[in-house]
Amino acid sequence: MGSKNYYDVTEWSAGNPYEDIGAVINSIIADIKDRQADSDVNEGGKPGAVIYIPPGDYHLTTQVMIDVSYLKIMGSGHGFTSSSIRFNIPEKEWRNCHELWPGGSRVLVDLPPAPENEEEKGAAFYVNRSGNPRISSVEFVDFCIDGLHFIDDGTGEENPENTYTNGKTGIYIACPHDAFRITGMGLVYLEHGFTAYHADALSVHDNFIAECGSCIELRGWGQASKITDNLIGAGYKGYSIYAQNFGALLIAANNIFPRGASSVYFENVARSVVTGNRFHSFYPGMLVMKGKCAENMISSNHFLRDHEPWPPMYAHDNGLDDRYGLLYIEGNYNTVTANHISEVINEQYIKPAGEAPVIIHVAFGKKNYISGNHIVAVAGEEETPDDQAGSCFSMQVDALLSAGESEELEVTAVLVEKESVWNVVLDSGSEGQVVMDRGMNAFRATPAAGV
Repeated sequence: MGSKNYYDVTEWSAGNPYEDIGAVINSIIADIKDRQADSDVNEGGKPGAVIYIPPGDYHLTTQVMIDVSYLKIMGSGHGFTSSSIRFNIPEKEWRNCHELWPGGSRVLVDLPPAPENEEEKGAAFYVNRSGNPRISSVEFVDFCIDGLHFIDDGTGEENPENTYTNGKTGIYIACPHDAFRITGMGLVYLEHGFTAYHADALSVHDNFIAECGSCIELRGWGQASKITDNLIGAGYKGYSIYAQNFGALLIAANNIFPRGASSVYFENVARSVVTGNRFHSFYPGMLVMKGKCAENMISSNHFLRDHEPWPPMYAHDNGLDDRYGLLYIEGNYNTVTANHISEVINEQYIKPAGEAPVIIHVAFGKKNYISGNHIVAVAGEEETPDDQAGSCFSMQVDALLSAGESEELEVTAVLVEKESVWNVVLDSGSEGQVVMDRGMNAFRATPAAGV
């Protein structure tokens, strides 16, 4: 027996999903609301529904408006492939490519750029509902949302496809919500991949979110959510993961690769955990805790900062110099422990020239605990003319595997500003690598071998 609560967009009676899947899904949601109008039928009445998107290309010219709980929109493949690599090879070579566009169950966002200060209008999927209870248990699973192209942003970028600007968002949740799941999705070439306000018990798990201006943004306030097992990489203007006024957030087992301005950016985040992640960046400010960040634990992560190896992106960075720190901390009672942090960069790329890069920077705060971090600082290889050739993939792999007997680089392992007091720094830098007021903070140097 078939279920009335299972919909296939290619079999729905209204609209053409290949021309405008947004209008088709909106029609299906209207049908769900019409059939499930009573809030209490035999202790049920509104079970929600599944909307299935088979593999294929589906243009979206009408924004999907979601205001029902227990809705699952799912496909059969996240379909991610790098659009950036293709847009940065000569167009004459495209004919030799096996494929040119993302695939799977793919939604092509054909919405016009959102007007300034109205970014929600550029969202492919817009979730908003007022009243009680909060909208709950909406799921986005196993399909691709493709923003298609970036546009000229007026900055003079030679290739508009490298601006990370188009006013488009994949999924935008504007209201308080509970128990949402974003799983197995592919989000690509969107100015904002996933944006959520006022999240509670949100799960963002096992997605591929890359080549977006910003990837995951938790805004407003929220609690008790997780970002786990994702592959993520934002553009130089935005954040791979951003959280604002959040408590009890778990960020674990993610592989976050360049080129985000920050891998993780916290603003007034408390009692949250960042653990077991692998972070890679081309810029300082990999992990930033701004404002009143308190009682967070940053533990057992691998941080790697090196230099951009791919010529099309040489001109871009996040605007920070090397005195800012790879890890930047404002706040109290935070723990930074048992992390491996590698700074691998040739002196010619250090800004300002002649300065020692800062690894962990406590800009303001008290009683932060920094212990047992292994900091490796070596000079990267100088570029030669031969380095200008090669694919993005091969060049980045070569850079990652270049670890060897490089010359050590002078760094400031930990910098604690004078305004910061009663902090504890243990075994995270040698006597000469830690700069702090040792009368107002506690310090134990990493023992020097052979001494």
